[in-house]
Amino acid sequence: MKRISDSKVSKNIKKGEVIFKEGEKLNGVFCVRSGVSKLFKMCDNGKDQIVKMSARGEVLGQRSVITNERTNLSAVALSDMEVCYIPKQHLQDSINNNVDFTKAVLLNIANDLKFADNVIVNMAQKSVKQRCAETIIHLEDSFGKDCDGFIAVTLTREDIANVVGTAKEACIRTLSTFKKEQLISTDGKRIKIENKKALYRLIEGF
Repeated sequence: MKRISDSKVSKNIKKGEVIFKEGEKLNGVFCVRSGVSKLFKMCDNGKDQIVKMSARGEVLGQRSVITNERTNLSAVALSDMEVCYIPKQHLQDSINNNVDFTKAVLLNIANDLKFADNVIVNMAQKSVKQRCAETIIHLEDSFGKDCDGFIAVTLTREDIANVVGTAKEACIRTLSTFKKEQLISTDGKRIKIENKKALYRLIEGF
């Protein structure tokens, strides 16, 4: 860990800045110290499908570095971020020579695959309303609330739609319905959950 720590370089990334692009050959990984990014893939229709939101403690780009393949996702900062960049060689040396480190990396990748499996199942079996409710709860659970009780990360309606896997218009209609039913409240782009139990019941199909 000390060897990897000594090799890292701290970087500040501005909101909206591209961390890496789909198809890029990465020469290292990015460890998130603060801020939020989105990982997404460009679909054939030109729209982005957000695969995951990454915040503090997440590692970006590890699969591409380990397999020595071009990345299949893009990463963009949704807020100002601070990341640690670890060069590829230092990571590979630790994987080759440290069993415990290798196990930790495999566990991290396995968790990512589990998350991806759940996303696939949800897209196939759940309605837009259920996926939208699940996304809102996931955002609050992952990023917490600000001092006013709103979800601490602010996404555009288009970003939320890209997480849910639906059209922006359908997402806006669904959020408006949630607001009328007093499940959520909004202030501009900010969202506050008002009735989490009701959202859970909706997800479960009740």
